[in-house]
Amino acid sequence: MGVQPVSAVSREEQAEESQYDLLAQSLKKQREESRASLTEMIQDAKEKADAQREKFKLAKATPRYGDAPLEAYARLSRAKTQSQVSSAAGYARRRIAQLEAAQRSDPDHADQIRAAVGQLKKAVTRANKKKLEISREQLARARQKRMARENRRREEQRIKQELRRSQSMRAIRESGYFRETEVANRQADQLTATKMELRAQAEQLGVSATKSVDAAVQEYSAAVETAAAVTAPVSMPQVDVQA
Repeated sequence: MGVQPVSAVSREEQAEESQYDLLAQSLKKQREESRASLTEMIQDAKEKADAQREKFKLAKATPRYGDAPLEAYARLSRAKTQSQVSSAAGYARRRIAQLEAAQRSDPDHADQIRAAVGQLKKAVTRANKKKLEISREQLARARQKRMARENRRREEQRIKQELRRSQSMRAIRESGYFRETEVANRQADQLTATKMELRAQAEQLGVSATKSVDAAVQEYSAAVETAAAVTAPVSMPQVDVQA
């Protein structure tokens, strides 16, 4: 059995060492890539979780100022007596005071607050009118009972029909209050969203947002008012929904 030369053995050992080095480098590279991929996945998941959490936080924190006049009109619509109407008007007055205070601390939603306050003030005026109507209806019922006692059927029926007509017209007006408030809320929401978008764009462009945004918002507000005036439905003569 022959003995291999030393040089041949050295070359084989070097070749094996080189292969081991290549294998070790390959394994190291794979571990690094796997580690980097895992790090990226963790970072990506964290960013998505943070974004989702921020989204929920913003959604939760977004105020719903337009709910106040809707609630005031719901209470006014349910009111059957003067005391109940007074209670609905009292709720509207309290909400006006709260919203006017909120307007100073939340200027970003000033348009929504102004729209809500405007509708609440209308609710107070409309509550006063409803109290007068309920008072007149009470007097009419008293006359109706007197006509019944006096056997004046024709006059009794006339008063009864007038009462029904008055109540029907009031129900139509009160349903119109809700539609009017919903339109005002949508316009205020749209105006607020447009302002915020314009400010964000101005900040991204690195310019002063004050003058440019205010000018753009004024143009947008004028366009909204014009569109509202053009598309406003014409009220029927016998139904005054703007009472």
